[in-house]
Amino acid sequence: MQTDMKFNQCVQQQALENSNNKVWKWHIQDPASQRLTWNKPPKSVLVIKKIQDASLLQPFKELCVFLTEQKNMIVYVESKVLADTAIAGDESFGAVIQKFCTFREDLDDISNRVDFIICLGGDGTLLYASSLFQESVPPVMAFHLGSLGFLTPFKFDTYQSQVTQIIEGNTAIILRSRLRVRVVKESREKKSIIMTNGDSEGSRKSMQYQVLNEVVVDRGPSSYLSNVDLFLDGHLITTVQGDGVIVSTPTGSTAYAVAAGASMIHPNVPAIMITPICPHSLSFRPIVVPAGVELKIMLSRDARNTAWVSFDGRKRQEICHGDSITITTSCFPVPSICFRDPVNDWFESLSQCLHWNVRKKQNYLSSEEEEF
Repeated sequence: MQTDMKFNQCVQQQALENSNNKVWKWHIQDPASQRLTWNKPPKSVLVIKKIQDASLLQPFKELCVFLTEQKNMIVYVESKVLADTAIAGDESFGAVIQKFCTFREDLDDISNRVDFIICLGGDGTLLYASSLFQESVPPVMAFHLGSLGFLTPFKFDTYQSQVTQIIEGNTAIILRSRLRVRVVKESREKKSIIMTNGDSEGSRKSMQYQVLNEVVVDRGPSSYLSNVDLFLDGHLITTVQGDGVIVSTPTGSTAYAVAAGASMIHPNVPAIMITPICPHSLSFRPIVVPAGVELKIMLSRDARNTAWVSFDGRKRQEICHGDSITITTSCFPVPSICFRDPVNDWFESLSQCLHWNVRKKQNYLSSEEEEF
């Protein structure tokens, strides 16, 4: 006890000396201080529009005319967007279409051609924009033209002044962390011998994904509980028995995870969330782990059925014995342009989209009523 007291006194004295001498001090960066500035004026922009949504045709056309004719921007548009007959058949819009640069998902690489991105639609358009870039992502400006709009802070009514401000630079920005996911699958062509460490003999197929919201592992069409092992930095921490498990970013904490009972985490917090889906246990609560850890998910040896995995709701595939899913924080976040700043935008979304802590206020109690 005496040794502990002396140690604590030494630590306190050292901290006091450091504070007085100003050798070091604690510093926490203000999230609102993150700004977007351009080294040179942007010249190209990728416009992403929700497919087969007639309500977005007019905003899409107005924005593209503004970008090409008034801002002299090079506009990139996905080929399937222009396949819409309402766009391709519009003769008055034909001159603008001729100026577009087109690309195809998974076939054309535009990662080094686009300066920033504009999304027209709901939160899904931002998730889709993220999936197009497996490494560095250009800044994203998202207009709220969908249903929920938690990730889309801009209103289209004043798009001209807002886009102009982005082009001029010096706007608030938030870096939304992503998950780097590696799926390794056993070859099913030959019989493989499952080893005790989870690896197996035979050839393997590896795929990688960048995920903005969440990785969901579930039981798929099976009526049995999912039974998957969860490893953290190589150590088995638990076996998930239930409908599945969600591994999400702070951005994804307000999506599927919050519906499964997880806490909502601000996107500036460096963390990974692990949330069980309907666990068959009263004590399996959602947890938050540091952003730097490596998670690994595999089917348990005694699992009765396979599992299924999806990435931001896409690329859904089956996971069998011997397959593995490795998850860690990606080095390539999504720079999301803010309407005001990261903190105010987030609380505004909580209030407007999720109606966070909305209730009728308690009536004021008068002095006469207090006597009773």
